[in-house]
Amino acid sequence: MIYNTIMVQLDIDMRATPRLTFAWNLAQRFEADLIAFCAAEPYLLIPGDVDGTASTDTVERQVADIEERLEALKSEFDNLVKDKNRTSWRGIVGDPTRHLALHARSADLLIAGCGNSGFGRLRTVDPGELILSAGRPVLFPAEGQRPVKGESILVAWKDTREARRAVVDAMPFLTDARQVVVATIEEDDRDGARDSAADIVRFLMKHGAKARSEVVDVGRGYASEALAEIATEVGADLMVSGGYGHNRLREWIFGGVTRSLLKDESTNRFMSN
Repeated sequence: MIYNTIMVQLDIDMRATPRLTFAWNLAQRFEADLIAFCAAEPYLLIPGDVDGTASTDTVERQVADIEERLEALKSEFDNLVKDKNRTSWRGIVGDPTRHLALHARSADLLIAGCGNSGFGRLRTVDPGELILSAGRPVLFPAEGQRPVKGESILVAWKDTREARRAVVDAMPFLTDARQVVVATIEEDDRDGARDSAADIVRFLMKHGAKARSEVVDVGRGYASEALAEIATEVGADLMVSGGYGHNRLREWIFGGVTRSLLKDESTNRFMSN
């Protein structure tokens, strides 16, 4: 797995520079091309007049505002990134999540916001839906868009298809790290958890990663909190995990690790489905 092309999603109502700088640094690190992407959709109004003219005019003004904002973000992008041979811009009037998932076909890795900005889904992405629909790994930057040094990485391991996919997708980060800690939460079968983690450690070492495992008993606590504590203890600034191993509706009703990690912006999070 290599990252030849990275796509970074920008929020239309926020400054582009912090996330662009985060993404451009990674693109240079992996000698990858960078595609900047932004989309927003106008609100659909119920006509209050007989012929709907007022509503049509309002939507047209919204579209014009979106297009003007896209141009401003493109200028911000062009001013930051000077290498025109390795960069490109895509600005779209339309649903941000759906269009980003479609355009993900052009990239090996997506960098996106978590949708915690307070703006509606017509103005920013739904991170959960993006994980499920993009078919690409998604990297969610930590608060403040702190760069990924990747010297110490935590793999939040559970023996699921999604977690296996994430480990392979994150291999460029994992093989460069000084240490990789594979942390698995003890549930009903401690021996099984230990064996599973040991297998993934051996797998990583075969690929040149410096890995070790840790089995964690959270008792009555929350897995996401335990993972965050381990990340702090080992100095990890990147957490790798599968996204939505359970049905997303179940996670929405009962809570879940993916949902909690998306809310916790204390570290960079790399997720695959």
